[in-house]
Amino acid sequence: MTSERRVLVVEDDPRIALLLLDYLRSEGFDARTLADGHLALAEVRHAPPSLLILDLNLPGLDGVSLCRAVRQFSDVPILMLTSSPP
Repeated sequence: MTSERRVLVVEDDPRIALLLLDYLRSEGFDARTLADGHLALAEVRHAPPSLLILDLNLPGLDGVSLCRAVRQFSDVPILMLTSSPP
């Protein structure tokens, strides 16, 4: 799988994470998931994905803080998701 198709989903709800993985993989993406913001930051530094999908409410490092940290060293596209009402 080429790096242009690698997606990292950072979501702590296993049902949502698996649903997203199923959809992404069925479309040919190399997708994986992590449930913790600190682990995700380390992963993005080590193996940058072509797309990062973040939940806002994460344990350890929340989605907004993770987004800010990633922006310090990467311009990877980031899609923010939340199930929280506005």
